[in-house]
Amino acid sequence: MLTTATPLPGVLLLEPKLFADARGFFMESFNQRVFESAVGFAVSFVQDNHSCSERGVLRGLHYQLPPHAQGKLVRVVQGRAFDVAVDIRRGSPSFGRWYGATLDALRHQQMWIPPGFAHGFLALENDTHFLYKTTDYYARDCERTIAWNDPALAIDWPDLGSPPLLADKDASAPLLADAQTF
Repeated sequence: MLTTATPLPGVLLLEPKLFADARGFFMESFNQRVFESAVGFAVSFVQDNHSCSERGVLRGLHYQLPPHAQGKLVRVVQGRAFDVAVDIRRGSPSFGRWYGATLDALRHQQMWIPPGFAHGFLALENDTHFLYKTTDYYARDCERTIAWNDPALAIDWPDLGSPPLLADKDASAPLLADAQTF
């Protein structure tokens, strides 16, 4: 697995080895030992999630507070999405900084987003399927959202020619300055 560090400490891009021929391809999409070697510590995943979004759907910026903070290993298995992680650890030198990458079903890249980061994505194609492995269970009482368009974050979302389609909770999310964070 090829591991690429991003400008945000702890956030990684991971690309599995692909074995392809005229019949198709094979890849190991997850290996606990290889993953833990890449991130540098033991990680336990407890839940897998799968979302499907139409072009222009923006989900995020989501996170969970302790005691149910979540790390996420995310990937696109169909379509394309612009995926974003935002550092929301108040004591961090990179607090409020973001990193984004286009994930798609052709390159099979994954992004590791550790606890302490908000996460969101914009579907760039219809029928985009997004998979998440999480390190803690969903806990409604710990769930929080930050405004995807917070001017202080200045996330450079791709322009699809129309406003993104948002869930109510994302449309009414607070700015980072007003949000509960780590």
